[in-house]
Amino acid sequence: MAGREVVPWTGPEAEAPIGVPLVDLLDRVLATGVVVSGDLVIAIADVPLIRLSLHALLSSVSERVPAPWADGGPL
Repeated sequence: MAGREVVPWTGPEAEAPIGVPLVDLLDRVLATGVVVSGDLVIAIADVPLIRLSLHALLSSVSERVPAPWADGGPL
């Protein structure tokens, strides 16, 4: 985010922006990375029938950082 100038908000309080813009949020997430984890259990009468687990790592890829695999990757 080098080269960006921060502009203070000078509007009325009722119209002040809330939260972080999506572009800035995505830029920060991809720069540092984020782990998403979750579980979903489908049950009938308190008997679990199906369990789904999600574990994902989201981050950016840089050509300057070499791959940890000798052949370029497991795929």
